[in-house]
Amino acid sequence: MTIDPLVLLTDVDTATERLLHAVEDLDPAAVSAPSRLPGWSIGHLLTHVARNADAYTNLLTWARTGVETLPYASADARAEGIEAGARRPLREQIADIRAAHERFADAGAAMPAQAWAFPLPALGQPAAVVPWARLREVEVHHVDVGRGYTPGDWTDAFALRLVREIAGGAPEDFAVVLRPHGLDHAITIGDDPSAPVIGGSTRSIAAWLSGRGDGADLTVSPDGELPRPPRWK
Repeated sequence: MTIDPLVLLTDVDTATERLLHAVEDLDPAAVSAPSRLPGWSIGHLLTHVARNADAYTNLLTWARTGVETLPYASADARAEGIEAGARRPLREQIADIRAAHERFADAGAAMPAQAWAFPLPALGQPAAVVPWARLREVEVHHVDVGRGYTPGDWTDAFALRLVREIAGGAPEDFAVVLRPHGLDHAITIGDDPSAPVIGGSTRSIAAWLSGRGDGADLTVSPDGELPRPPRWK
């Protein structure tokens, strides 16, 4: 997958429209139904998707202006905002996501080239990573809505980048060797020469690592049980 933030902004547009189209077909009562995230209704999830767009808009504003603009006022404010918005009518939730996405898209379009290299302390990375981070949120949480969109709908490029990101942040006590189909080089997590080798499609490995799939179609060598990956997100 490209690392060009301008190309990824277009991918975010596409993914957001796909999510909005899917939730527009939901029964209005679905906002109170459980999502695939424990303890969160679909209303919680949709509110989070909207507020996450605003959080990344804040970070792009920080990068563009140099004025510290935190993604959220605090962790408590983030949680309270999600809780406060979770029970709103579905139509209001959809309008909120669309408006928040438009603010994010406008912030991305306003970025001068040099601003993408601005180091964001809140992320520990330059601003160029923000479009990927937003794309990841939209794609993964679309799956979490639990209404037919699955990791099998992700592109291989998206799934591979997600696998590499999760692998790069895995705890030291988790060790596996990943062999996605079609990839010439294995992805090694941890430093254990006896670590099991996990094989399968890139999408299935990404689903398993991210907690969005049970890994039933993955292989383990030597034969044994598929290890449980650490909780992600």
